[in-house]
Amino acid sequence: MSPPFLRIPPFPGHRASPLAQDGTTPVTDAATLVDRLRRARVAGEFWAAAPSLPEGRTVLASASGTAAAGLVAQHLRDHFHDSDGMQQVVSRGRISGLEALPQVPAASDPWSLCAQADRVVADADDELLLIAALCGCEIEIVGSGRFAALSDPQGLEGAVAAELSRWTYRDPFDGSRITPAQAIDLLDGWRRLIEANRAVGAIYGIARWKRITADNLLWDGTGSVRHADGAPLTGHPARALAWIARSDAHVLSELEARGIAVGEIEDGMIRSTGLGANCVPPLSIVVDANGPHFDPAQASELEIILETATIPEPVLERARALRERLVAGGISKYGQDAGHAASANDAHRADDGHEARKLVLVTGQVEDDRSVLRGGGGLDNLQLLRRARDHEPQAHIVFKPHPDVEAGHRKGHVPDGRALEFADEIDRTSSIASLLDRVDAVHVLTSLAGFEALMRGREVVTHGVPFYAGWGLTRDLGEVPARRTRKRTLEELVAATLILYPRYLDPVTRLPCGPETLVDRIANGQANVRSGLIRLREVQGRMNRVLGWMTRR
Repeated sequence: MSPPFLRIPPFPGHRASPLAQDGTTPVTDAATLVDRLRRARVAGEFWAAAPSLPEGRTVLASASGTAAAGLVAQHLRDHFHDSDGMQQVVSRGRISGLEALPQVPAASDPWSLCAQADRVVADADDELLLIAALCGCEIEIVGSGRFAALSDPQGLEGAVAAELSRWTYRDPFDGSRITPAQAIDLLDGWRRLIEANRAVGAIYGIARWKRITADNLLWDGTGSVRHADGAPLTGHPARALAWIARSDAHVLSELEARGIAVGEIEDGMIRSTGLGANCVPPLSIVVDANGPHFDPAQASELEIILETATIPEPVLERARALRERLVAGGISKYGQDAGHAASANDAHRADDGHEARKLVLVTGQVEDDRSVLRGGGGLDNLQLLRRARDHEPQAHIVFKPHPDVEAGHRKGHVPDGRALEFADEIDRTSSIASLLDRVDAVHVLTSLAGFEALMRGREVVTHGVPFYAGWGLTRDLGEVPARRTRKRTLEELVAATLILYPRYLDPVTRLPCGPETLVDRIANGQANVRSGLIRLREVQGRMNRVLGWMTRR
């Protein structure tokens, strides 16, 4: 049986079941599906490379198999017999008997090829005919087969209905039955992701332990992800991408000198169920051609969304539901709070006797992290604590050291004695989600905890310039760029930050997915990634903490 018209791109190492499976689906809205397919351009091998047709070659010939190749070759000899006629023809792959024709690879994006062709000649079982008809090409059908009805000018809707009704469609993430329209929408999202990666000539700075998940979000459909591993970039692509903190500064300078733009890759806001410092690979990344979202020196793509975009109501509805899901599940950047369901929001106050005082959380950060260096206003963790006490003189202040610092891998330790000059307590054990549930306000430099606090309706005071400052939702003490003029609702901020900006990977199927799928996997305990390297890093962190404790004694 011929392959289904709608199929999942071969993302590296994905584990998903086929999108189209045995069965049938009644199709009653063929005209709508025709329009949807034309807009999405996702049938056939839509993910493949998009070569240009040779100059002057506007007739594209194709055959679905060896037997059909002879029929197509004979048709071309009969109808394009003179030299002028054959000089218009290019074959898609090798067609036996017409080896002298120029060729484009058989594994090419059929939508791109048809967009360049005036006429497509193919046997009646070749799906390229249906794509050509959807693209508005003139078609010549050779022989009999399932697309023979396209010879009728009114046959397009019937051919689409017949082709899509041959299968049952299943959501690859949860196995539920979906409509052909929903399947097309799913493929459309993957096409846009793949096309966004095609201008990238090379990728720098992604550690090998991150590639197991990041590669599927950076794949351009044509082969292995182009990791440069420090080598100079050949050719002159539109741009390169880099995980800047792990890239060779000399190589990046060389790229800039050649006029090649370098976009940035960073962890996403719902990252994983474990620390990056422990080599837990990310399940979410952000890719930004303008620069990192945490650097206020220039407008990132996230800032541009927040400043200029009109966010549709369906996306805002998704944002509301996603925010409620994250808050209810106690899910933050590094996973889920294991004891969240059993927590009592006011237990802290009842126990410590400070229930009458304002409860303020101050979140420590990694002091040499780029977000702090770029947007932290030159402050360190101790200075943040001091400033928080100055602004909250009567509050009960809880200081939460950063988990990467506590794990013994990063800079930013504040000795307990110094911290307690300004804080009333130090909390090393509570999750950030449980703390945010209990406090009245949060003071941050650039920490994502401030964004997570906004989602929980908490007051947020920014001493640096995080991406969520300046939109009317926070009390900002840092120097927010004057270009941030828009006032945004919480739902708009969540939609931009968690839906429109990042890329997510489903840890079960290894397919790119929406944030809702990843959140469900985290909530259901299906997002854990373990390896020998992770265990080694955890042991190293424990040793570093013990050595640090002994040194401070």
